[in-house]
Amino acid sequence: MPRNRSLTKGRWRAYALSILLHSAIVAGAVYGWFTWKHSAPPVATLAIEATVVDERVLKGIASKPEPPPPEPVPEPAPEPEPAPVEEQGPPKPDPAELERKEAERLAQEQQKKEEQEKKAAQELKEREDAERVETEKQAAAKAAAEKAAAEKAADEKKAAEKKRAEDAAAAKKAAEEKARAAKQEELRRAIEAEERGNAARNSDEAMRWHAQIVAKIQRAWIKPASAPAGISCIVSVNQVPGGEVTTVRVNSCSVDDAAFRESVEAAVYRATPLPMPPAGVPFERNLELTFAPK
Repeated sequence: MPRNRSLTKGRWRAYALSILLHSAIVAGAVYGWFTWKHSAPPVATLAIEATVVDERVLKGIASKPEPPPPEPVPEPAPEPEPAPVEEQGPPKPDPAELERKEAERLAQEQQKKEEQEKKAAQELKEREDAERVETEKQAAAKAAAEKAAAEKAADEKKAAEKKRAEDAAAAKKAAEEKARAAKQEELRRAIEAEERGNAARNSDEAMRWHAQIVAKIQRAWIKPASAPAGISCIVSVNQVPGGEVTTVRVNSCSVDDAAFRESVEAAVYRATPLPMPPAGVPFERNLELTFAPK
């Protein structure tokens, strides 16, 4: 568009210079014609025919009457002045032709402008399409990268969770193994202790200790009137270190006699504190004694 404006401006400048030049030529021709028309006409010169006469002849003729003067020769009519020839310049352009050419020029410029606008629109569309394709390509690449990163993060998280689960399972298994081992060790110790206790309880010292306890209970027993001879009972006694009796229960008797049961329980409480075990015999909190008074 700037180039078209420059061309249009150059044409109008050429037209203006041409019109000014022709106007100057016409003005010069008019001025020359006007000057020539009003200038003074040239002086007409008449040709006179004469004869040389001797003076003596003139003296002889002087006495003679003078002849009448010749009639004046009429002056010739001046020839008409030729019309000044105007300088012929270039023919003036036809306004209709100028208008037609100007319309054609404007139409060409409009067509060229439309073609340029169409080309610019096409280039803009192509550029926008290229930018859109590039944007979509970048967006797709970004989405793919984000998806890959998300999948990687998910895999890493899954692997970490799996490892934590495996570690937790391993720790749980180790704890269970440790607890099982500790329980087995405790059970082993308990069994050993029980075996030692059973061995100790079944030892002669333990038997003598149990006999001392039963003897002390018998000494504290008050026989009820209804108790038959040869009666016996299995008695469970709970004691604390020091021989203090906490609970007494008569489990079974050879004769079902309530008075006898009550008398045995009372005798155990009266016998407290019970004798302590001898050295080498473990202390038993729960005693199971056979009470068979004579």
